[in-house]
Amino acid sequence: MRLLALFIILLLSPQLPAAATTHDLIVYGATPSGIAAAVTAAREDKNASILLIEPTAWIGGLVTGGLCRSDIGNAATIGGFPLEFFTLAAKNADPKFMWYADPKYNMTTFQTLLKNHPNITLITTQRLQSVTTEDRRIQSLTTTDGSTHTAEQFIDASYEGDLMAQAGVSYLVGRESRDQYNEPLAGFTIMPIRERSDEIMSRAGNPSYIHGTPAKISALDDNGNILFGVFKADPTKKPGDADGLTQAYNYRIVVTQRPDLLGPFPKPQNYDPKRYELLLRLTEAFPKVAFGRIFHLGEIANGKYDLNAQGLFSTDHPGFNTDYPDGDWTSREKIIQEHIDHLQGMLWFLSHDPRVPQNIRDEANTWGLCNDEFTDNQNWPYALYIREGRRMIGSYVMRQQDLTADIKKPDSIAMGSFLIDCHIVQRVVTEDGHVTDEGSFQDTPARPYHIAYRSITPKIEECENLLVTVTCSASHIAYCSMRMEPVYMALGHAAGLASIQALKNQQPVQSIDVAALQQKLLAQKAVIDLNLPDITLSTKLPGIVQDDQAATYTGHWTSSGYGNPIDGSSHHDGGDDQGNKTATFTIAVPENGKYQVRLAYAPAPNRASNVPIIITHADGEATHQVNQKTPPKDDPHFTTLGSYSFKKDQPAIIQITNKDANGIVGIDAIQLLPESK
Repeated sequence: MRLLALFIILLLSPQLPAAATTHDLIVYGATPSGIAAAVTAAREDKNASILLIEPTAWIGGLVTGGLCRSDIGNAATIGGFPLEFFTLAAKNADPKFMWYADPKYNMTTFQTLLKNHPNITLITTQRLQSVTTEDRRIQSLTTTDGSTHTAEQFIDASYEGDLMAQAGVSYLVGRESRDQYNEPLAGFTIMPIRERSDEIMSRAGNPSYIHGTPAKISALDDNGNILFGVFKADPTKKPGDADGLTQAYNYRIVVTQRPDLLGPFPKPQNYDPKRYELLLRLTEAFPKVAFGRIFHLGEIANGKYDLNAQGLFSTDHPGFNTDYPDGDWTSREKIIQEHIDHLQGMLWFLSHDPRVPQNIRDEANTWGLCNDEFTDNQNWPYALYIREGRRMIGSYVMRQQDLTADIKKPDSIAMGSFLIDCHIVQRVVTEDGHVTDEGSFQDTPARPYHIAYRSITPKIEECENLLVTVTCSASHIAYCSMRMEPVYMALGHAAGLASIQALKNQQPVQSIDVAALQQKLLAQKAVIDLNLPDITLSTKLPGIVQDDQAATYTGHWTSSGYGNPIDGSSHHDGGDDQGNKTATFTIAVPENGKYQVRLAYAPAPNRASNVPIIITHADGEATHQVNQKTPPKDDPHFTTLGSYSFKKDQPAIIQITNKDANGIVGIDAIQLLPESK
């Protein structure tokens, strides 16, 4: 590891930094976002002196450190520096795997991009020790070797946000309440057990990813004690409450079945099989569970796979990252080692413990670490995946509505589009002694959305020469979509240009000419707008409209943005587990009377022609079937099911099922239109 760091320093910087240096711009964090910022700033002003400081021994963050199956979302939102990087990396690795090059090719691509700019000086293995500020400006920072570095402009592109925090900029760790920004998904959320069939659990894919707890599994040992990795939920918390917790971290290891690349899974020094009792119970519940269902295997170039978490017990280590965001590096290193021990021990347990069914052990032993990756680190990835830590409270806070409804921003500098995706925050014991997950709500689609320049700027009264591109200004819910490396790179691209503009004009970053910045970005093929059509909002429709997000589900339903749905998202059953999935809408009416009941859905050739619907009304129950292969009859969204009487003290209940359905069942919304008396 140290040899690699030394090689990079010698390659990119002829001289080691002096005890005191002065620069035009300092970028803290040689993550993909930080490299994007440094390179675009260096291109914008070839005379600018740029210092790039990386606290670890390697550059490239997660993209060179294991996360190679990048979460892209809508590829049309990716341009500028991130598109340049991914194109170069794929060209070096395998052009068929655009977006998904192996780590070593990602590393060489970043190294080449930096090497091409002699006005960038790179320093590695130097963490931030202190920051000096005066008159709302950062004057200098000091690293752990005692060197002091001064600059006019600063960018924090680190995963931890240490420069932002030490500069006195406001931030939050944890989750806001639902009420704070009126976000339906926000806050403390205990999820129900989301039971899966043996068929789904015994195969990898279809669905490619599952959330949550797939069966009723006891959280207690024989003496009634809670198993390792399960916690008692805070009894004072109600659904939607704020707290200081955040989604789980993990390592994104790179694995293969190629015989020429196959290396063994290491047994950790601190191995303790008792840590994996919950995993053992998962294998007992599903004796034929697939390796690719315990883990998510994302194919990348050259016969390799990015191994990620899915479901109840996997590479994620929920509840063991609590002290990381605000911790010192001694605390963080302990947490990092805990995560290494967790995943190495899990892989060893699955492949060696005699209590694990033989078929599962046999399959696990066909996989191993890639012996040509991370060769200076025993083939283990460099980077712990800090999915979320500190989040700045800046000039503008991105929130759930900005991803689904209010998607356009006048100061757009980048776009996002990935699902609103939160991994497990904690595993908790239910009242009846079972284990379930908390915090990992159902994936919710985001429309391609603008990201405001204001979301990377602190409040001007706090700091006027700092931009923050990774721990940017977003709620927990918005960050669940924004936290993707292509977005980080796009924000780094914008920040690099913005910092040079602020430098040349000697003005606060909050006061730059954003229109001029946008023109620069467009000239450099960044994507800041897609000219998308407006969506239909449920709040703008007549009558009473309940969106699919408010329905109650049994079984696994998948969120989708197909067909320009109401409020930007809909659900479908995936066409499997027939007869075991329901979606129930419970709607209160303001007064007694007759109402037309209408269903919104998106038609498609693979949809069912016989979708079963049960309506419970004041006079009893009615059943319908809807042909979702054909468009709705009444308008682009809705088809009328019939007119029924409802009472204000007895809610309308409309249930859609997939019983005997001959295709995929989709739901978007239910509308009740009062009939004139």
